[in-house]
Amino acid sequence: MKFPGGMNLQQMLKQAQQMQEKLQQEMEALRVEASVGGGMVSVEMRGTKEVTALKIDPEAVKEGDVEMLQDMIIAAVNEAGRKVDEAMKSKLGGMLPPGLGNLF
Repeated sequence: MKFPGGMNLQQMLKQAQQMQEKLQQEMEALRVEASVGGGMVSVEMRGTKEVTALKIDPEAVKEGDVEMLQDMIIAAVNEAGRKVDEAMKSKLGGMLPPGLGNLF
């Protein structure tokens, strides 16, 4: 099926599938790191938002403030998630046709 301007629907669908596959590969390859508390807690996360590493400075445990440690872990995971979102928005925006990259 051809649209006005000569655009072919099958070709467009094939291109969309290729873009989706490329984005999935980039998400798997992407790694971000976020740390909080002056480096007391750091998290490494994939572009798929899977946490791959969690590092806790022994000093954070010595203080015995479990609530603070829990808060720092949550903050580090949330920050890593935001970094993944920003990176993926940037990548996705670069894959879109000119003029559509500002949609996100």
